[in-house]
Amino acid sequence: MTDAPDRPADAETGTDLPAGPADSDAETDPRTDGGLPAMDGAVPTRDPGAFSQLATALGRPLVVGTVLVTVVFLILPVLATFAASFAHEWAGVLPTFVRDGEFLTLVNWRQALGLTQTDLGAQRGLGGFWTVFGVPIPVTIGFSMLLALGGVVINLLVGVPIAYAVTRYDFYGRGWLNTFAVLPVVPGIILGVAFLKTYSDLPSAVGLMIGYSLLKAPYMVLAVQSSFESMDLRQLEESARSLGASWPRTFLTVVVPNAKTGIVAGAIVCWTLAAAEFNFSYIVYSSGPKPFSLFLFENISNNPFLQAAAAISVYFAIVVVVTALLQAVGQRGFALGGVR
Repeated sequence: MTDAPDRPADAETGTDLPAGPADSDAETDPRTDGGLPAMDGAVPTRDPGAFSQLATALGRPLVVGTVLVTVVFLILPVLATFAASFAHEWAGVLPTFVRDGEFLTLVNWRQALGLTQTDLGAQRGLGGFWTVFGVPIPVTIGFSMLLALGGVVINLLVGVPIAYAVTRYDFYGRGWLNTFAVLPVVPGIILGVAFLKTYSDLPSAVGLMIGYSLLKAPYMVLAVQSSFESMDLRQLEESARSLGASWPRTFLTVVVPNAKTGIVAGAIVCWTLAAAEFNFSYIVYSSGPKPFSLFLFENISNNPFLQAAAAISVYFAIVVVVTALLQAVGQRGFALGGVR
């Protein structure tokens, strides 16, 4: 005979108590800690509901469609203006690109750039031409490119150290410095009046260059600061210093090259906005070659739309070329002996 399983006994009578539901559950429960029975591995299903199913089905297409509509809405005026610069006329709903068997025309571009023999007004507006390697460059365009480039250089020399300081160190007045670094995000006409009254004796070119750098400095500081915040600056510096590099060499060959993405992005934004800055240029400009923004203003206000479209397209073309050059510099790295 086999022994019967032990059952709990009554403390007073000593007799065995009958097995209850708890005892039978304990015999069949594979767990010995009194917890819930083990799951069989199946994940419980849940009805997502009609709204959740609809959101899942239409969510991504809706987001993609919204982005495409927004991009087309923003790009369409630029493309229409660029296309109109090659049209013979625009008298109806659409421009006329074919006339007398001739498809497209460069007359509007020649007139905007002052390359025609009879368009003396445009030539005076462009301030004549510089000859660089045998290529005639309108003085206004070349002058504005140099002004904007000078402003970018100032932003690099001032904005990068400021962005590094407020990211790397914790010091008294750090918040105020960060605030003053982005304070010039004001309309150009306001800064132009203040700048003109304060530095009225500066040459026009110098004033424009410094003003461009002040107006666009926040974009450089914020872009570079974002790159610095994505790095462990302390670890980078300690690693370089442990290998014998001085602090200037560490900053120029390790820290700055690692922030090239933010630096290139800030340079592109600063140059693009400075080259077409109108309000500040209109207030501060006094003599010498005209900034390109004033040339655009004269072409837009005093000429037919097609010639104005050509002048605006010149600016678009310059921005594309400069952006490509700056991106190429960023991809190749900086010639500071650091990372590439």
